[in-house]
Amino acid sequence: MNYQLKPSAVRLALLGSAMSIAALAMPAVNAQEIRVWSGYPEMAPFYEHVAEGMKADFPNLSVKVEAIALREHEKRLALGLTSGEAAEVIELGTSTATRYLENELFNEAPAEIAAFVQDPTNFNDFFRDSASYGGTVYGLPLFRGQSALYYNTEMFTAAGLTEPPATMADYTKYAEALTQRDANGVPTVSGWSMRLSGGGQGIAEKFWINMFQYGESLVEQNADGKWKADFANENGRAALKQYLENVHTLKTVTIEMPADAEAFEREQTAMFIRESWVIGDIAAKAPDLKYATTTLPRGSIVAPVSLWISGEGAEAEAAWAFAQAANEPDNLLWLLDNVGWLPNRAGLDYSAILAAKPALAAFVEYPDTYEFFSLPNIGPVEEILTRTAARLTEAFANAALATDDAGIDAVLVATQDEINGLLQREGLLAE
Repeated sequence: MNYQLKPSAVRLALLGSAMSIAALAMPAVNAQEIRVWSGYPEMAPFYEHVAEGMKADFPNLSVKVEAIALREHEKRLALGLTSGEAAEVIELGTSTATRYLENELFNEAPAEIAAFVQDPTNFNDFFRDSASYGGTVYGLPLFRGQSALYYNTEMFTAAGLTEPPATMADYTKYAEALTQRDANGVPTVSGWSMRLSGGGQGIAEKFWINMFQYGESLVEQNADGKWKADFANENGRAALKQYLENVHTLKTVTIEMPADAEAFEREQTAMFIRESWVIGDIAAKAPDLKYATTTLPRGSIVAPVSLWISGEGAEAEAAWAFAQAANEPDNLLWLLDNVGWLPNRAGLDYSAILAAKPALAAFVEYPDTYEFFSLPNIGPVEEILTRTAARLTEAFANAALATDDAGIDAVLVATQDEINGLLQREGLLAE
């Protein structure tokens, strides 16, 4: 079964009353400087905002924010933690953090931090567990990635589309209607921007989101806690074939076309699936863009990110103080309003922000039947995603596969077998 977060649990947590983190005993901070390592460049202003707000209580503390692209951040972290040269505050998703937790490279949370994280009025079980290992709290949950569909409302109107797509079949039909072409029929504006190249494991992650809409997952967990890939079936074929048909048969998008948020902001694509941070990015880079968001047909990935602490003594104390400050309600609302990532903490009042930014509604208001899944909290997850991405990239470029169901099935079987081989190597493969 998937490790899923039920929407009802999210709503219950969001309605809970929040204990202010200011009530926690803040340590005496003597360190002159701490570093914050982030894998999301757009998060730099948030961390700088938090540091600025700490000046009154910690006038001698200097916070150096080093935010770089996620894959480079992960490489930097692998070297820094193993050599003892890592930053004191480390922003990292749970699935990637596991390898370092297994090797005891992050600090265990102090008692008052652990109590705060374990309090259900502050975090529901999903986010508590995302910052824990073996039942022990190690981090402070901060924000999450969660996907929705962005679509250009002016392009929809021009194409005669009056509502967003409701099924995956609709996505393809809409992509056909929305694609703009030159006199030779070559697409100049894609109808649906799909992740087809670049970004390594991100390709596999985005494919997983689409395949989830068809009822399948890249790996699934059984009752014994083991994992298995089992997507070489009709649903898996439909997911991969949709990519191939859009690229090679219908030509609503090409591998070479501008993609993702940048393409959407420049009106080079009509719709794409992405996380909530794009709302803040659009506000900064394309404030006049006419767009809306909607939930996906079945549900979304949820990628929880926490702050983890490394180091000792005064620096570690200062790092925990910074992590505490980042979780202040005012700072979290600033994060949502100015950056667009969704806070993990419960009990926040989003009403004023939603009134000003209705596009956020797709991320916080969804049907009771909406489902969530998360990347598995297992050591080889990055290798699984990276190897899957390599196979998908090769498949996306193979035009012959678009009309070859047997060929598609062969790709899926080979990918599935490779994933199960990795799980077997780690002793994680379900029977």
